[in-house]
Amino acid sequence: MFPRRSSRDPRRPGKPRHALLAAPIALIATVTVVDILAPPSVHLGPFLVAAPAVTASFAGPRATGCIGAIAVLAQAVVAIVRTSLIDLNHSFQLIALILMSVLVTFFAYWRERREGELTRLRSVATAAQDVVLKPLPHRIGPLRIASVYLAAEREAQIGGDLYAAARTTHGTRIVIGDVRGKGLEAVGDAALLLGAFRSAAHRQSDLSSLVAFLEGTVSSDLDDPAAAADENRGEAFITAAVLDVPDYEPALRLINCGHPPPLLLRRGEVGVLDVRRPAPPLGLTEFVDAELFAERFAFEPGDIALLYTDGVIEARDREGTFYPLADRVTGMAAKGPDALLTHLRRDLLRHAGGHLGDDAAMVAIERLPGSS
Repeated sequence: MFPRRSSRDPRRPGKPRHALLAAPIALIATVTVVDILAPPSVHLGPFLVAAPAVTASFAGPRATGCIGAIAVLAQAVVAIVRTSLIDLNHSFQLIALILMSVLVTFFAYWRERREGELTRLRSVATAAQDVVLKPLPHRIGPLRIASVYLAAEREAQIGGDLYAAARTTHGTRIVIGDVRGKGLEAVGDAALLLGAFRSAAHRQSDLSSLVAFLEGTVSSDLDDPAAAADENRGEAFITAAVLDVPDYEPALRLINCGHPPPLLLRRGEVGVLDVRRPAPPLGLTEFVDAELFAERFAFEPGDIALLYTDGVIEARDREGTFYPLADRVTGMAAKGPDALLTHLRRDLLRHAGGHLGDDAAMVAIERLPGSS
């Protein structure tokens, strides 16, 4: 999950930005003194426009307007000392300086307003993330869990990737998924699936029934008349991997609905939890008739199951090479889920040059020793 931002907006002027105002003021003072002392044929007044222009790059409209006014006053002082205010050359310099000061002040106002809108959008995205994609607890029964979500779009902290966990009377159920598409529709589909999972995870007796319920929820939403009016909704679906991890059995059960297969880290080695009978993505059962069959895999104390979305393995470097996830996690199991995801997050961003082409989510689940 993304770290929460401080309640103070870092864009608002504070002590560092007030200190920066000394630079344009010093520029005005320097240009004024030199212009007064310069020979009659030398005119440095045009350089004063740099003061409000520079101020507009880091300060708001009030500070920019004040610096512009000081620059105009300084130009007037130069005109009075050297000739007079009605001197043609100084008059044009004053007019040009006033116009440029007004222009950059308007620019500062527009930039500050735009930054305020972006700040509000980030706040909305953070609130939506807290509601839709709730943080996973670090400990659930005999499991230790860590999760991370990396959004491709910097201004939107949540997209179509999803994960959730729920306790049952006999164990823990976990889902990770990826909604086809981006934007608000993807967020809505993710919220729909997560709500259905949290509602039914503890009520459905077996994993197949739970996945069937999730499939019914997604399909019924796609059949809604309002959704049918959108020509792109007919291509919507959700890939998902749904796990059931019993408390007192060294195993896990998995139904994979078109999702990248989880990895199993055991004693420094990496295996793939590749099901023999995969199910189609949620929302596509009308096109593919497949049985929902939960396959069993050994999951012993000390093992770590790594769930991820395709944004991880499809991240490319400058040469177009995909991120080699299995190679990068080899030997990492002994460090635990938190250290594993911290390493992968840093390594993935380094591989992709700091910017992902798609949202990426990862969940690491460790069965603690002595739990089975």
